[in-house]
Amino acid sequence: MTLPSLLLEAGSHQLEMAETLIGVLRFLLIFLAARTLAEVLVRFQLPTILGELLAGVIIGVSGFHLLVPPESQVAINESFVQLISSLADVPAPEIQQLYNEDFLILEGVANLGLYALLFLTGLESELDELVAVGAQAFTVAVAGVVLPFALGTIGLMVLFQVDLIPAVFAGASMTATSIGITASVFGELGYLKTREGQIVIGAAVLDDILGIVILAIVVALGAGGSLEIGPILKLVAAAVVFVVAAIALSRSAAPAFDWVIDRLKAPGEVIVASFMVLAVVMFAATAIGLEAALGAFAAGLILSSSKHTHAIQRAVIPIVSLFATIFFVLVGAGMDLSVVNPADPANRAGLVMAGFMFVVAIIGKVAAGWSFLSDKPTNRLVVGLGMMPRGEVGLIFLGLGTASGLLTPSLEAAILLMVVGTTFLAPLLLRVVLKDKDPGADSGDGSSTPQPEAQLTA
Repeated sequence: MTLPSLLLEAGSHQLEMAETLIGVLRFLLIFLAARTLAEVLVRFQLPTILGELLAGVIIGVSGFHLLVPPESQVAINESFVQLISSLADVPAPEIQQLYNEDFLILEGVANLGLYALLFLTGLESELDELVAVGAQAFTVAVAGVVLPFALGTIGLMVLFQVDLIPAVFAGASMTATSIGITASVFGELGYLKTREGQIVIGAAVLDDILGIVILAIVVALGAGGSLEIGPILKLVAAAVVFVVAAIALSRSAAPAFDWVIDRLKAPGEVIVASFMVLAVVMFAATAIGLEAALGAFAAGLILSSSKHTHAIQRAVIPIVSLFATIFFVLVGAGMDLSVVNPADPANRAGLVMAGFMFVVAIIGKVAAGWSFLSDKPTNRLVVGLGMMPRGEVGLIFLGLGTASGLLTPSLEAAILLMVVGTTFLAPLLLRVVLKDKDPGADSGDGSSTPQPEAQLTA
């Protein structure tokens, strides 16, 4: 082997070592920060998801810059770069490039956690209960989309003289409900299978569908394109057919799945077969223009009638506990809270708009809890609060608006603070409202009697 080839091989080995070090240290930071804060919050009877989001804030863009999404344009912590550079003997500028490339892998792992969480949510949903509250969930979803969208858009135009397109985009960002955060909080509090939990989960799924349509319209407006009713109607029809098909398949496909499982002998047959169903349904959702997250929830619904449901739950829960933690830490890591500094005059306009949007975002979703008729006692405040967190869905709207150049810095800051505020406040308020409630008893306060369920520990 020649000297140049030896040098090239040595350089390649150093780069691989640097990439490995980045990945290992990042995983270590994520789990150390997340589990430390989760342990602290559990002792104060607060949801662990809040600790995971806070962990992301502390080590992310707003904190020590140890976990920095490439799109944030924030420099990585210099000490972190120098540590990797010295250990792997790789120049510091190359560490930044390796860091960005490796971050895409981390996001893929985080998405696996989200999809597993939504799959588990669908799996633990009582389909009969979900169908039974279908009318209420639909009403809550529509009200939870229309109210914040209309109030936000009109308020921004009238009170803050925001142009039509940016105001519509900001209003659209308030329509979202983070089904991942909602499912995690309700699962952890033991309310996933209550009447309130089923209404919220059903409404959050419908929110996702309505959000896809709104997003398509807003993006078309922002791009200066013409709004054609045909593609929009096709998207709505695809979403309706997809959800109806998932409910129908839960009756017919689960027995076939059980037949296959009963004939498999290799270890891990339950989890492997389950994730194959998950992948197929997510692929189908994406292929017809829907969100993969909606497909993950639908896959859980399809297998919810399987006789192997409890075995699937036992297999999936550790995956959720591990990888959903990464997802929620990344959500927190991407939040830039420097815009909340009122000492900077450039931030003040955004803070005023943020206060308006935050209030509207809360009122719009909480009011949705009173938008439906029911002959059974239901805790409407719990329903409204469960619809409040915008989470990663709101951040997606913000990212699209920023990338398209539609938003001013003040409006970007306002949307970010609205998303951050509702994401952090909802778990706290739900914990306060439900701290003295027993989800296993029909106490007359609106909680329905659930079946025993596996806890979601994101």
